[in-house]
Amino acid sequence: MITAVLITATIAIVSVAMASRQTLDVRRTSNIINGDRAYVFALGVESWAEQILMRDKRDNQTDNLSEDWAVQLPPISVEGAVVTGHIEDMQARFNLNNLVKDGKVSPLDMQRFQRLLAIVGLDPGLADAVVDWIDPDSDVTQPSGAEDAQYLRAAVPYRAANRPFVSTSELLLVQGFTADAYKALEPYVSALPTHTTINVNTTSKQVLMALANNINENDAQQLIDNRGDKGYATLSAFMQQQAIAGRGIKQDGLSVSTDYFLLDAATKFDKARTHLYSLLARADSGVNVIYRGQGAF
Repeated sequence: MITAVLITATIAIVSVAMASRQTLDVRRTSNIINGDRAYVFALGVESWAEQILMRDKRDNQTDNLSEDWAVQLPPISVEGAVVTGHIEDMQARFNLNNLVKDGKVSPLDMQRFQRLLAIVGLDPGLADAVVDWIDPDSDVTQPSGAEDAQYLRAAVPYRAANRPFVSTSELLLVQGFTADAYKALEPYVSALPTHTTINVNTTSKQVLMALANNINENDAQQLIDNRGDKGYATLSAFMQQQAIAGRGIKQDGLSVSTDYFLLDAATKFDKARTHLYSLLARADSGVNVIYRGQGAF
């Protein structure tokens, strides 16, 4: 009798364990499938972004914050999924890769970046180390640069990239940049694959202040107020603004249109969620995806 009870109990335990494991496997498989479905819907949002950007390219010669691409896509239910997203003008930010052009430092961009660092409360000398991270040589930019010799002495040694930034998060590897410093600067910088202009119709107050010496916060706010939602029709119209008259601002590196955009798409299918970031490059021939990333940008 005792043996029979033990056998029955063992069979019951094994059966419960098998059923529990099967339920877990089914749920895990379901999560994987739903995760893939959520990602596919995110790619659908990417296709929507490409169409919006190409239509805008056909209809407008400038880019500003009143256009369809700048409108937040509200949560929409689509075949069992919920999708949302928005597009950001990445040329509203300062492109870190502008600092080095044809293997040499771009003086104008260097000055603008140093001002931007000061505006967000950081040491302008950090610009030297950023240049050394990008430029192809091993010469230390004085007085605050850093090359392999400095990085190889770290607790976990590594080398300077000596190539353009792929992501702004690489700044966390650059000498002098702490997590707090990166957090302060990140909203105003980008890492685009080509030398780009700053779109004065979409850029922030901080970047406008960095364009030249003696542009204060009130001046930058006036530029933003004057451009309104529709922006400046031409770069000349921007340059004629009283707020920057006589400030020595240069037209080089400025524009009223954009080629690079970032799509931030979030989708949900059942309990699965996907957060997709896509860097999009727009040209007359179409929109190309430069890279995709999931999770945090």
